Amino acid sequence: MFGKVLIANRGEIALRVARACRELGIRVVAVYSTADRDSAVVACADQAIQIGPAPAKRSYLNIPAIIEAALSTGADAIHPGYGFLSEDPDFAEVCRDNGIVFVGPPSEVIARLGDKTAARKLMARAGLPMLPGSLEPLHSVEEANRIADDIGYPVIIKAAAGGGGRGMRVVAETGAFAAAYLETKAGAQALFGDSRVYVERYLPTARHVEIQVLADQFGNTIHLGARDCSVQRRHQKLVEESPAPRLPDGMADRMGQAAVSGVREAGYVGAGTVEFLFSPEGDFYFMEVNCRIQVEHPVTEMVTGVDLVQEQFRIAAGQRLALRQEDIVLRGAAIECRINVEDPERDFAPTPGLLEQFVPAGGPFVRVDTHGYAGYRMPASYDSLLAKVVAWAPSRPEALDRMDRALAEFRVRGPGVHTTSDFLRGVIDHPAFRAGDHNTALVDRILRERPEKSIVDKIPGVA
Repeated sequence: MFGKVLIANRGEIALRVARACRELGIRVVAVYSTADRDSAVVACADQAIQIGPAPAKRSYLNIPAIIEAALSTGADAIHPGYGFLSEDPDFAEVCRDNGIVFVGPPSEVIARLGDKTAARKLMARAGLPMLPGSLEPLHSVEEANRIADDIGYPVIIKAAAGGGGRGMRVVAETGAFAAAYLETKAGAQALFGDSRVYVERYLPTARHVEIQVLADQFGNTIHLGARDCSVQRRHQKLVEESPAPRLPDGMADRMGQAAVSGVREAGYVGAGTVEFLFSPEGDFYFMEVNCRIQVEHPVTEMVTGVDLVQEQFRIAAGQRLALRQEDIVLRGAAIECRINVEDPERDFAPTPGLLEQFVPAGGPFVRVDTHGYAGYRMPASYDSLLAKVVAWAPSRPEALDRMDRALAEFRVRGPGVHTTSDFLRGVIDHPAFRAGDHNTALVDRILRERPEKSIVDKIPGVA
């Protein structure tokens, strides 16, 4: 096992990885920007290195600074967390070239699966079901329009280099396609430095179901059940749960076997997630592979008892998987709610600031992954995720009741600071969600159903 690991990330995931290191007897190196000098992971690390100013491009995306920090501290490996450089094949390659183990898949696998069109072709070759659409990047608006007309509307245009819910646009009818195509290409170039796009059928009322996988360097690959991540706003996940509710008998296992086949075809090593769409007709279709630990990994940990981050380290250190597929048994139900510092009443505008009061939820079978504490100032420079509240119970209804209690207990106060906890209580109490009859359109439906605020209500300070 590694002696020292540098964590190339921040926030709750950096603290989560640091805790896994502690339990494995690994020393921790934290890197931080000037905006994060008071962060929780800096306080708990064995060593902490400032790598740049607040803007991520000059700190958490600054590969030379991170590599220099690793070399100067004698780190054996770098764990990238999620986001930032976690799926950057160049970063993985630079780590390797400098004799540092990258805790994740090989750079060539990340590159192969990070290109969405290449990933679609690879998964199609492995036998995974695909939505109708283009397997190659599109070269002209005329070609793209013909394909869209052939597969039928609505369609979705996606950036080949996209990810994280960015770089995509839904088109409802042919008259709007050309403008949307050109806008998506321009947006893809601006976001990812790559203007290539493709088009596929859009399922407006599908469910988003994903499979967690682990694969070692010796060809051993397993899956750890299905997660439902259908509660989303603008393609960003808000609520996740495992097992995925109300799937037909045997469907989760079929999806798991498909995921294993796909990552084996790709030569995958490490922890990853294969994402699928599950249609109202009962069919599932490949979406993408995430080559990293995911935000929602705790729900899988809660129902399987497997520490996925520790497994990442064991695999990266060259150990064989000690788990076999028959060892994976899902017990009970777990649900995760992402608490963001955002104001749902102002179109979820971020509200960073000083946390004068911070009281996380507690009680039996409740887990809170957070970097927040009373007196911490949430920076404005980064993602607004403050905490992940995870509740487990023997059954889904009990887990939902426990989550509602936990969210009600969560207390965050500060000048101008708002969180999404009350909004999420409304989501998990919605009849469609309670029945497990929800899909990716649920949040839009809830927002439409909310009563309009009066003009007086909209004026700050007016009662």
